[in-house]
Amino acid sequence: MLTSLLLLILGLVLLLVAGTALVLGSSALAARFGVSPAVVGLTIVAFGTSAPELVVNIAAAIKDQSALAFGNVVGSNIANLGLVLGIAALVRPVEIEGRFVRRELPLLLLASAVVLAMSIDPILRGTAAILDRSDGVVILLLFCIFLYVSILDVFGARVGGILLTEVESNPVVHTKPLTMNPWVLIGVGIGGLFWGGQLTIDNGVMLAGELGISSVIIGLFVVAVGTSLPELVTSIIAAFRGESDLALGNVVGSNIFNALFVLPLSALFRPIVVPAGGVIDLGVSLLFAVALIPIFFIGKAKLGRTTGVALLFFYGAYAVFRSMN
Repeated sequence: MLTSLLLLILGLVLLLVAGTALVLGSSALAARFGVSPAVVGLTIVAFGTSAPELVVNIAAAIKDQSALAFGNVVGSNIANLGLVLGIAALVRPVEIEGRFVRRELPLLLLASAVVLAMSIDPILRGTAAILDRSDGVVILLLFCIFLYVSILDVFGARVGGILLTEVESNPVVHTKPLTMNPWVLIGVGIGGLFWGGQLTIDNGVMLAGELGISSVIIGLFVVAVGTSLPELVTSIIAAFRGESDLALGNVVGSNIFNALFVLPLSALFRPIVVPAGGVIDLGVSLLFAVALIPIFFIGKAKLGRTTGVALLFFYGAYAVFRSMN
């Protein structure tokens, strides 16, 4: 069991390091060809920072480990809203701007609600709950709308867009000349992502078997937290700097990306069977997002330390509840 756990951790570390190497190499190469920082941020940064979740899910789908793929995406979204935002609020209160409630939050609620609606096949169709390829295509079409809105933010220079905030503040898009050949970084990134994904999936499934628990639990609370470390680190740094819009935008953007891109793309490779308790997981993810609405009106538009403690408590309580069922 210890060997499986250590190899699983090694796989997660490889995913994080390889994702960073891929973003740095690609950004440096794009800059060499004169591509603007805005385009780099919109494409390479946005997609590259979600590479760990994407690689894990595609590898899991190919290996027919849909429970782990499902748990990784949904668990990452729950961890972002409960764990990451909770810790960021403890470091420094996170302000919720009106623009966020008017546009970004509805996008997140829509993404979460659509995935939830497509997972209740037993009620709607009387069949087993599954996210098939047709579901994946529909969700990806919604992602195209999100991407279109983001493109307008970047090239129209609108203030406060999800990806625009990331583009302007992410140091990758303003990288100094690298001493290492960017092609080497890209090769290391791709190779590391492939190897890390294999290690994560194989040892995650093995660890679940050795512990006698479902692989979806490993996906929800081990793999998901591991692949969410970039969001955690970014949000904590942003909170220390007082950049609450970046901390919140980072979490929301990641969740929308996971729900509208990573999960449906995985379903295109192989239909994802929603595991037992999966609909509850999706409902909890939606509830965490819904909880931000009354906080905006009642909590004076601020995630204070008390709210941060509450988010961490409910995340921990759900982890205990889910692991026992």
